[in-house]
Amino acid sequence: MSALEPFGTRLRHAMDERGPLCVGIDPHASLLSAWGLDDDIAGLERFTRTVVETLAGTVAVFKPQSAFFERFGSRGIAVLEKAVVELRAAGALVVMDAKRGDIGSTMAAYAETFLHQDSPLFSDALTVSPYLGYGSLKPAVELARENGAGLFVLALTSNPEGAEVQHALREDGRTVAATVLGHLADENAGQVPLGSFGAVVGATLGDLSSYDLGINGPLLAPGIGAQGATPADLPAVFGPAVRNVVPSVSRGVLRYGPDAAGLRGAAERFAGEIRAAVEAA
Repeated sequence: MSALEPFGTRLRHAMDERGPLCVGIDPHASLLSAWGLDDDIAGLERFTRTVVETLAGTVAVFKPQSAFFERFGSRGIAVLEKAVVELRAAGALVVMDAKRGDIGSTMAAYAETFLHQDSPLFSDALTVSPYLGYGSLKPAVELARENGAGLFVLALTSNPEGAEVQHALREDGRTVAATVLGHLADENAGQVPLGSFGAVVGATLGDLSSYDLGINGPLLAPGIGAQGATPADLPAVFGPAVRNVVPSVSRGVLRYGPDAAGLRGAAERFAGEIRAAVEAA
């Protein structure tokens, strides 16, 4: 197993070089249909291959949604494994969107699936849920450190149901979300140029100035494009932390497929608009 630079270091370099954009790979049935593909393993393979071959050499980060591959069973997982390997071979970083969260040996097994370099699904980072207590993530944190990988921990998500947990007040007066952000700041303390332990923070949430997003780590920001947020919104939402934002766009790019030129053009437009918004902040 060769040693990797920490995820935060590799992410900073990738976004500086290729632009601050994460493209989600979400092959749900309606999108396959829009591409003229059947909702079967052949459609999944064609869709995934097209995205990888068209964008892997120019986009900084990809976020495959594991569920859309898992629904096809072992054959779907095989497509996902191949995509992860090919994306990384092309110089892109892969954030596996699996939102795993459990305790003890089960959390350790999830971590080994996605964060150990010997795993066929090894990804540069993994989305995880802290709502069994932040300490339940310890096996994933430790394995990520050992393998040069990272985590994106759910903190302030854009779905309205999330508020009942994330905005709940603890006995010390802090919200649950603020507590999660505090733990991540501790994980990233002293890391240069960027820590490897990030938060998931929705780009559609508006003014977040009541939260300290300065965790010295990346902020994965879904919601750009089809969900209503625009690149121009990012400085107002993320404030001084905007340079560490990893804006995630799925349908906003993928709807231009299967035409390769359409996909490339959409990715280039989003990356350029995001870069301009960040640099103007």
